[in-house]
Amino acid sequence: MLIGVPKEIKVHEYRVGLTPDAVRELVHHGHAVLVETGAGGGMGADDAAYAASGARIAPDAASVFAAAEMIVKVKEPQPVECRMLRPGQLLFTYLHLAPDPAQARLLMDSGCTAIAYETVTDAHGGLPLLAPMSEVAGRMAIQVGAAALQKSGGGRGVLLGGVPGVAAGDVVILGGGTVGTHAARMAVGLGARVAILDKSLPRLRQLDELFGGRVSTQYATLQATEAAVTHADLVVGAVLVPGAAAPKLVRRDHLARMRPGSVVVDVAIDQGGCFETSRPTTHEEPTYIVDGVVHYCVANMPGAVARTSTYALNNATLPFTLALANKGWQRACADDAHLRAGLNVHAGRITHAAVAQALGLPYTPAADVMSGRIVEPAAA
Repeated sequence: MLIGVPKEIKVHEYRVGLTPDAVRELVHHGHAVLVETGAGGGMGADDAAYAASGARIAPDAASVFAAAEMIVKVKEPQPVECRMLRPGQLLFTYLHLAPDPAQARLLMDSGCTAIAYETVTDAHGGLPLLAPMSEVAGRMAIQVGAAALQKSGGGRGVLLGGVPGVAAGDVVILGGGTVGTHAARMAVGLGARVAILDKSLPRLRQLDELFGGRVSTQYATLQATEAAVTHADLVVGAVLVPGAAAPKLVRRDHLARMRPGSVVVDVAIDQGGCFETSRPTTHEEPTYIVDGVVHYCVANMPGAVARTSTYALNNATLPFTLALANKGWQRACADDAHLRAGLNVHAGRITHAAVAQALGLPYTPAADVMSGRIVEPAAA
């Protein structure tokens, strides 16, 4: 298979779909890889590194999209990229379609087959291709939140760890999954007072044991959430409903009761955000203020630490990329139900139930398109 790797064009996105190491693995398995010039520059891999791994270097994105049978990316395709996709072409990347009907429509119109990293599952009910970026984003959430709490960042001038004689800052984490756990690790390490809210009692018990009493765990009732948020210096939104839009846990009226200069970091922004006042931002202008509360809502947080993020992501995605290249998407998805859960779009149809529900569009089961019962493209 000919696999294409375009340079990411989202604002301040420095990750790349394949590392040189991953390219070498694909070439070793008999595949050809076409990498756009400069695609890996942001994470420290130049064209020479890719060429040494067996890739061919393309002069521009159009050349990559025109030639490749499968496109491997990191972030969702931007409109100009969606328009370069074609029927029968395979796209393997993060999509986050639930809050993005425009992208969904462009992908449907292209006729391509799109498999989303974030809805691929595993045998334990986890999301193995989302997990590494969730780990990065969770850790970064405390890092960027601490900077935003500084007066120069618009915050109230609080040092999360405090100092002897001065209380530490209060960090509230909404959601005890991968993002929340890694955010808590960083916050505890800085010496902050940390509370994690979640609706799963088994998970709260796990977190209590994991942190050995160094964090407070609370069941996430409406009352508990409101009380915790209004007394926090930093709130991290770390909730996830796979494939679906994030629930709005903090409403606009809560902000008026929060401490002036407090900070919210909405890691769920890729799925629409869990704060009512959230809107996507970029690394170029990462924050804005609503009712005196600093909002950090960058939709590609891990892109700021591109080298760490790209290698972490490739460690998780490479086995699936190899399976898709070796077998083709139909056979690979037929053999692996967890990879099949990643199928979001095929030939103009939405093939993931949660995505279809979030977008208000008809749902076509992946099994139907794979079985051949549905072969014609969906009507425009």
